[in-house]
Amino acid sequence: MQTNTTAEKIETLLQTYGNGLFRLSLVMLRNESDAEDAIQDTMIRYLQKAPNFRDADHEKAWLFKVCTNICHDMLRYRKRHPQVDIDTQYHLTEKETDASLLDALMELPERFKLVLILYYVEGYRIHEIAEIIERSPSAVKMRLQKGRKLLENTYRKEYL
Repeated sequence: MQTNTTAEKIETLLQTYGNGLFRLSLVMLRNESDAEDAIQDTMIRYLQKAPNFRDADHEKAWLFKVCTNICHDMLRYRKRHPQVDIDTQYHLTEKETDASLLDALMELPERFKLVLILYYVEGYRIHEIAEIIERSPSAVKMRLQKGRKLLENTYRKEYL
């Protein structure tokens, strides 16, 4: 019987605060899937802690604070562990030449490959890449320049 009331409580919380929590998470994380994960983690934390609240405002403030902290944790993790899903990248390539270019890109050393993907595929700006990889903007510019040169050389050797 307890699970029914718990499920009903979570459903009520989501109906009441779900849209606000989603908007907050989406703005912070810039990704719908991650925003949904943040809300789910917030609800799990709510169930684990089972806090007692003075009133509805206290409950709302607690939920938004926890959701904000979870989003910050996710952003810190992203910054420390940048990832590019290779399967997704292959599905995005429409032409065979795009796939071969992606193959050439994957052959580059990690430090060049990462900045090229973040810049050209993911659309990050130089200063954002600098924050992600914890290097100066000038170091990012140099890696982009060298990476483009290596990619050009690799691509020409294999496909010309």
